[in-house]
Amino acid sequence: QVQLVESGGGSVQAGGSLRLSCVAEGGIFSLAVMGWYRQAPGKQRELVASITSIGNRDYADSVKGRFTISRDNAKNTVYLEMNSLKPEDTAVYYCRYYRTPFTYWGQGTQVTVSS
Repeated sequence: QVQLVESGGGSVQAGGSLRLSCVAEGGIFSLAVMGWYRQAPGKQRELVASITSIGNRDYADSVKGRFTISRDNAKNTVYLEMNSLKPEDTAVYYCRYYRTPFTYWGQGTQVTVSS
């Protein structure tokens, strides 16, 4: 019942920045834990950042200090601001919506960082 539409992916040189957006349609966005995950070729999907309904944030150690997750409940949108990008950030980035007991995933958006 929840559809997630990601945007903002693309190609950027190392050191550059991108902002990913994810708009949720359906569900109760303001009560959901939202997150960004990524999966690089040949690797498992990993949590990049999450934000709870009350604004608590978690980050993977590899992105802490470089990425910022935020949400705008009025727009049903979660953002991931990515700065100082590194080639190892290259992956498909997925938006995740979680509200007990259900999880929904976006289709993913490709982020490619070249050296």
